[in-house]
Amino acid sequence: MAAFVLGNGNSRQDIDIDHLLTLGPVYACNAVYRTHAVTALIATDRPIATEIQNSGYARNNRFYTRRPMPGLGGQTVPKEYFGYSSGPIATAVAAMDQHHRIYLLGFDLGPNSDGRFNNLFADTEFYKTSNSTPTFTGNWVKQISKICADFPSVEFIRVFGSTTAIVPQFDNIKNLARMEISEFMARINNPKDL
Repeated sequence: MAAFVLGNGNSRQDIDIDHLLTLGPVYACNAVYRTHAVTALIATDRPIATEIQNSGYARNNRFYTRRPMPGLGGQTVPKEYFGYSSGPIATAVAAMDQHHRIYLLGFDLGPNSDGRFNNLFADTEFYKTSNSTPTFTGNWVKQISKICADFPSVEFIRVFGSTTAIVPQFDNIKNLARMEISEFMARINNPKDL
């Protein structure tokens, strides 16, 4: 069964999470919990991780953070990926759950079309404003590359939209493919292709 990992880049804004949840497990990060309960949620930044746990989400749903608050249901991120960022950890958890094809959605790893902060949750609590400078993505690139190496039998597919950056370091990773968002949308509308 294919799994879906949601980064929060703008390229995934037209993807229906409810539809994905009918097709397979969905792994996501941070503020996705505001609208959806997913297969596993990861938050490494303490302020939003605290909010998630205090909301009661982690008591009823699978949630990972670096230092879970006692008694609120959170789990510690896998030790091999303890220092990683939320999106890469979500990718690793999906691979550890033994999914053999994993689609990476919203892993834009670059600025939006205006050269600014590229995040669907910009201008909301715990996020930078939409006119902020882009977040440095070098660590995410290294972490995703390492996860692909750690799980050589898993097929990772990075879905490209209009705000998805080309990352030359990914070109030589044999188990990391690129797919245009139009092809991905066709696949999820004809699930036998997943």
